[in-house]
Formats: sequence, structure tokens, C-alpha cells
Amino acid sequence: MAVKTKKILVPLDGSKNSLRGLDMAIHLARQSQGTITALAIKTVPGIYAIHPLGFLDFNSMKEVKKLLADAKLRAAKKGIMLTGKAIAGDPGYDIARFANNSKNGIDLVVIGARGRSAAKEIFLGSVSNYVLHKSKKPVLVVK
Repeated sequence: MAVKTKKILVPLDGSKNSLRGLDMAIHLARQSQGTITALAIKTVPGIYAIHPLGFLDFNSMKEVKKLLADAKLRAAKKGIMLTGKAIAGDPGYDIARFANNSKNGIDLVVIGARGRSAAKEIFLGSVSNYVLHKSKKPVLVVK
């Protein structure tokens, strides 16, 4: 029985590895006639993550919106529909939570290893490592 991957989640942070993950997701979406949801998470420290306005720097949110717009254009050039979502919080936790939420209908998470995280791990970045272990959906880590 063949499993169709219809909805792919791609976390983006603007790093080269996250863009490699996007390219892989575009490739997979073309093969399965699927769509992509790009998730950009603005990291906010501690208590500010739960405040509606919190610690957000609105200039950096402009960067996030530009990142999502660029990703949408990159996917459209290959004939793939991409929807972008920007949120503020803890990247690893929020990616896994978004993927696991049945309302989002995610079939696969494609994530780049070693993005912008300050804590570098030996083989995987801390965010991709967290998502790999906490996601209930299949995760493809792109290096």
C-alpha cells in the first residue's frame, strides 16, 4: 500500500540548511502532488513567549515575513503551493506541536539539521534533534 505525502511541514529560519530542507520538500511535493506548509518561528526568551505582544522585535518579524514570501516564490517556481505561518515561541517545541496537531493534517516534517541554534550538537542541531524525537509524524532531516 503506497502512502501519499500530501502535506509537508518545513520549518524555516533562513539558514542554508533550512533552505536545503525546503528544496527537498519541494522535490517530494512534486512527486506526490502535495502542498507545503512553511513554519517560521521567532525565538522569544522565557516568559515573553506567552505574552501576546511580548518581546517581539517588529523589524525581525519583517524578516520572517520576507523569508516566508521568498519560500512561497521558490515553491511556486516549481509549481508547488506553499502556505506560510509565522509564530513566536520555542522552535523545537512549537514545530513538534504544530506537526502533531491533527487539525494541521501534516503527513511529513522535512527539517534542515543545524540551523541557527546557539547550542550545536555533534550530528544534528538541537531543534532538529528535538523534533525528531518528539514528533509523532515521520521526520526527514536534511543535512
